Amino acid sequence: MNDRIIIDPDIQHGKPVIKGTRVPVVRIIGGLAGGMTKEEIIREYEVSEEDIRAALTYAGELIEEEEFHPLPK
Repeated sequence: MNDRIIIDPDIQHGKPVIKGTRVPVVRIIGGLAGGMTKEEIIREYEVSEEDIRAALTYAGELIEEEEFHPLPK
């Protein structure tokens, strides 16, 4: 895990968050997916561009580690 993302059971029920904040990684990813710009996310959630990159990297690592199973046809 990178040093900008933490998981602490006492913060956001153990969801991955940006270190030093209570902003969940999913909120950053969701904002980008919903069309927010980096600048809007930085302003809205008071995170840095490095935090955004860390959230994207973290999400990518999770997908990379995921085991996929084909759906029946």
